[in-house]
Amino acid sequence: MDIRQLRYFVAIAEEGSMTAAGERLHIAQPSLSLHVRQLEESLGAKLVTRSAKGVVLTEQGQILLARARDILQMIERTEEDVRASYGNVTGSVAFGMPSSAALVMGVPLAETVRLAAPGVNLRIAEAMSGSILDWVTTGELDLAVLYDVAGIRQLSLRPMLTEIAHFFSAPDSWPLKSEPGVPVSLKEIARLDLFLPSRAHGLRKLIDSVARSNGVTISPVLEIDSLANIKALVSRASGYSILMPAAAHEALAAGNLVCSPICDPLIERKVYLARNPEKTMTRACDLVERNAISVVEDLLARDLWYGGKRIER
Repeated sequence: MDIRQLRYFVAIAEEGSMTAAGERLHIAQPSLSLHVRQLEESLGAKLVTRSAKGVVLTEQGQILLARARDILQMIERTEEDVRASYGNVTGSVAFGMPSSAALVMGVPLAETVRLAAPGVNLRIAEAMSGSILDWVTTGELDLAVLYDVAGIRQLSLRPMLTEIAHFFSAPDSWPLKSEPGVPVSLKEIARLDLFLPSRAHGLRKLIDSVARSNGVTISPVLEIDSLANIKALVSRASGYSILMPAAAHEALAAGNLVCSPICDPLIERKVYLARNPEKTMTRACDLVERNAISVVEDLLARDLWYGGKRIER
């Protein structure tokens, strides 16, 4: 088994066809078939089955695919690190962020990395927290921002800040006697028409957990897993919401929304920077990690991560 065979095998698995893999690799199909047979003979296992629809991996083939990807990625990172040791930092870094974090830190991080290391190819993946957790655990992401880390043992986690949930309204439909900005209780807003994410969303789980612990019933009139649509509906005075302010900082700055912190009880969560310690830490990844911490600290210092507070160490 050699590196070339592993590259060929991964291409066949990803394309699902000897013909398509051959076109991708610019290699004749008979040559690819020969390499697969040699690989199967060296491992003593059937790796693929062929049919009219293409190529399907066996159970043993699936195991090899996962290992082969790790090996090829390790080789790629090794090459990047060796090249980087002789000059500027280069390489690719995949960074996952939930939507609320991406809204406040995505652009500043991209600009900072671009200036600090133009040779680094930064890819920011925005998705729900559950997907981000899966991707950083499997190694598809190098770094990630996570909220709910209870029970996570396989990742390296660095707490960056704590966020406090706020109650949101359109400026011209503020429903409370107190003014926007004055702390409110969860009980007094629970009776209002609330638009919240569904129970699959991390923020909703947090809200429901705190509410139950304090004897408050939360019954939203609409569940919608889209921050953009929730903010649009609230700004149109269709109802109200509970959000982390980072997710609405542009709407707040534009005057489309107003808010108050919820302080009775507090609904707060820590924000973590996560990485998989089993993945090789390249110079590019280390640089992006350090810049991410600096960006967050700068946003907090300038009150641009609204509703966030630094964690004292």
